[in-house]
Amino acid sequence: MKSHVEQMNSFLRGEISAVETYRQAIDKVTDPSARMQLEHCRRSHQQRVDLLKQRILQVGGTPADGSGVWGAFAKLVEGGAKVFGDKAAIDVLEEGEDHGLKDYRSHLEALDPDERFFVEQDLLPGQVQTHSAMSTLKHEAHIHR
Repeated sequence: MKSHVEQMNSFLRGEISAVETYRQAIDKVTDPSARMQLEHCRRSHQQRVDLLKQRILQVGGTPADGSGVWGAFAKLVEGGAKVFGDKAAIDVLEEGEDHGLKDYRSHLEALDPDERFFVEQDLLPGQVQTHSAMSTLKHEAHIHR
């Protein structure tokens, strides 16, 4: 069970990092429709943070309370968005969404059936949606710039 809690905490740290990163990017991005989309994605990641914390507590674990090493990704956006603007922030967010999707999918097999079901039903659909939203926004940004 401990390894499953550790994996769930790894997912949690990734989601906390995503929330931090979106929050920082929203402050930097100037396009109003892009900001609205980023806020929607931030809320989706926050819902996953809440679900993961609740699940970890249910199985007797202690939820991570920070992003840990994942926080470095958030700092990259903060620095990059200041220098490069909207396009760079969206590119980095899309890259983070790619990483998040791969992280969930690559660790499914190692989870016990209950945790795997939880990830597939409660976390992956939202991750797929935010990944798709950022991919679309990235391609629209390339068209407009």
